Amino acid sequence: MNSFLKNLGILMIVLGTVVLVLSYVCNWLDYNWPNGLALLAIIAGIIVHIIMNKKIQD
Repeated sequence: MNSFLKNLGILMIVLGTVVLVLSYVCNWLDYNWPNGLALLAIIAGIIVHIIMNKKIQD
């Protein structure tokens, strides 16, 4: 479980990039919701990654 929580931020960042790639492949470039979802996932992933690594390090 500790390993999963340690990698949760990275998984969220990868999920955001997958959403961006899928929106390009599926030609959803005219819609804002995939880009917004990807942006939220990437920002949340960065924050979670920083917080979890700081907690594990302490």
